[in-house]
Amino acid sequence: MAARSPEDVDRLFGEYVNAGNLDALVGLYEPGAALAFVPGAAPLVGTAAIREGLAGFLAAKPRLEMHVVKVIRAGDDLAVLYNDWRQIAPEPLAGKALEVVRRQADGTWRFVVDDPFARS
Repeated sequence: MAARSPEDVDRLFGEYVNAGNLDALVGLYEPGAALAFVPGAAPLVGTAAIREGLAGFLAAKPRLEMHVVKVIRAGDDLAVLYNDWRQIAPEPLAGKALEVVRRQADGTWRFVVDDPFARS
């Protein structure tokens, strides 16, 4: 399933994490996307680095809840998402993400920048 709106990107992220679907999860990112996976560390850039980081994350079998609280659109093809998320397993964790998503040529949406702890 592809993201058909900016909000779908976060909804699908949660679904794919909960299902342990690494390929679908990485497919939510543009080839040159950046993921600030670990606070204070350099972001993971490009889908190969993002895949490696997310594979380790999925190995812990996390369970996430996603809640988009605000969307700011810039025209028809760019949006900023404010997402309050919660990890309920394997250990409780929460964050307030800031994410930039872009509409692709096929009409789907993908992450350009994903910072899960930007507003935490």
